[in-house]
Amino acid sequence: MKNLKILAAEPLLDASYKGYPLTAPPCRPGALAQQGWNVLAGDLPLPLAVLDREALAHNLAWMQDYARQRGVLLAPHGKTTMSPELFAQQLAAGAWGLTFASVWQARVGVAAGARRIIIANQVLQDADLDGLDALLAAVDGLRVWFLVDSAAQLALIEDWAARRGSARVFDVLLEMGMPGQRTGCRSTEEALALARRLAASHVVRLGGIECYEGLAARCDDAHDVPAVTALVRSVGAVARGCDAEGLWAPGEAEILLSAGGSAVFDLVVPLLRLQGLSRPVAGVLRSGCYVTHDHGNYQRFVRLLARREGLDETLRPALTVWAQVQSVPEPGLALLGCGRRDVSFDIDMPLPLRRAAWGARVAQAAPQDWRITALNDQHAYLRFDPEAPEGAAPQVGERVELGISHPCTTFDKWRWMPVVDGDGTVTGAIHTCF
Repeated sequence: MKNLKILAAEPLLDASYKGYPLTAPPCRPGALAQQGWNVLAGDLPLPLAVLDREALAHNLAWMQDYARQRGVLLAPHGKTTMSPELFAQQLAAGAWGLTFASVWQARVGVAAGARRIIIANQVLQDADLDGLDALLAAVDGLRVWFLVDSAAQLALIEDWAARRGSARVFDVLLEMGMPGQRTGCRSTEEALALARRLAASHVVRLGGIECYEGLAARCDDAHDVPAVTALVRSVGAVARGCDAEGLWAPGEAEILLSAGGSAVFDLVVPLLRLQGLSRPVAGVLRSGCYVTHDHGNYQRFVRLLARREGLDETLRPALTVWAQVQSVPEPGLALLGCGRRDVSFDIDMPLPLRRAAWGARVAQAAPQDWRITALNDQHAYLRFDPEAPEGAAPQVGERVELGISHPCTTFDKWRWMPVVDGDGTVTGAIHTCF
């Protein structure tokens, strides 16, 4: 087991990475600032996804402070970025641990330094159980909890242990779900029956309860508040039931209660601070998209959160994609060299934010009527007023900065991203492991 490779060296960026200059020598992300590159100087080919250094630092501090002030712990969901550099920054900012969706993803988090990991998903395949067993054996002090939502899943884990002759006891969280939605037990009775099975099993230890409230949210307070509150109450009822029957893993000092996506995380804080149980509660918030936020989906949700909580300042968009106007074939239509391979489109189309003329080192706000209406694999359709006066319409060669909606599906399109200052100067980089 000690031969399991956990740590990976910082990658050597080169022209095999999309967005890296073909004529530039290879460079480590940590040394990229020494290149003197600037996005608006044309030093890097477009399209290019970039991270704003100041907004990134703000979000890391803001979210950690948000959790601290409410007495909860933060285990950011790593599937958003899958970036070891960003994981390390989140841990350095004070994160209790990291969250992932698979054993493979968790390995990347371990390499970045995480020693507490929640796999917010069911683990049941032989290969995944083998991998998790090897990971736990190879890394001293590592704790990993994964989700269980059925006796059928538990039976597969017990069968794996019997066939492997393994004495491994896995830490698990019982998952509560919602009818018609994703995974998780559908009722208090079903959950308590499963909890009794977990408590009696020799291959798992019941450490707490997990839920995901994001699927209940519609960006409408009149719906979201009662819907999420109902889920919080159902999870609380199961926690109290497990506590009354003494079903928690023996010897654990705390009960883990975990929830929290990136949209309505304020509404699950009461669950994460549940009182009256036989042991203290460790409430773990799992928001992931906060680290870069966005200009669309999560911005809308967090505006409502700010109103509910009376917050003057919240998260800032840190991720954008620069693209170049490559053709203006007819009045009112420009084509950007950026498409489905480069930018998210699963929730909203990209939003034109700023423009920079060919050769200009300063960007200005894009006209409010500019809209991206469609994407091909490599093209974005930018619509504008066909009667726009000269100079107001987009010009061939001009650069356009696009805001995104849903950072997860932009990150997975890039193997690296430069970190930039407000003037476009490259100050560093991150890489991703999708």
